Amino acid sequence: MKKSIGAKTIVHPTPVFVVGTYDKDRKPNVMTAAWGGICCSVPPCVAVSLREATYSYQNILDNNAFTISIPSEEYVKEADYFGITSGSDVDKFQATGLTPIKSETVDAPYIDEFPFVLECKLIDTVKIGLHTQFIGEIKDIKVDESLLDDEPLIEKINPIIYSTDNLSYYGVGKFLGKAFSIGKKF
Repeated sequence: MKKSIGAKTIVHPTPVFVVGTYDKDRKPNVMTAAWGGICCSVPPCVAVSLREATYSYQNILDNNAFTISIPSEEYVKEADYFGITSGSDVDKFQATGLTPIKSETVDAPYIDEFPFVLECKLIDTVKIGLHTQFIGEIKDIKVDESLLDDEPLIEKINPIIYSTDNLSYYGVGKFLGKAFSIGKKF
């Protein structure tokens, strides 16, 4: 039997996205966001939802662009720091020693040390209560060359996932089967 726990922000897995923007002075900034995911296949789009109170919110609107850098497990402390510190108060790149790289495709920076990056042009916004969903068309994806071989990217990237119910970070679990295939065996 299932028990009702009420309406909450719980879904598994939840990604750890590090959103990159430039502020009005062209200072690179990043923030960690967990409310997001792929939202369209054609054109390829990703959505991320931010509160208006965040420093990155206005940066996205001003530049019509953002990046999403996917951190590996080894950068969990930095990813958490990016989510608990405001870019209006501190230079997050200087504090962590990570390297901002100017995207060649959109007007936003990404993190050089993170292995997987989405470069996005803002195409729409949707106000949803406390958050606004920013929908970005993925204009390019950057992947560390060392990760491009026959192994699945997810196993090489070792992305961080976030558990909203216990406010904790986890790694990715074991392989279970091929999509669009394993279900054919009934």
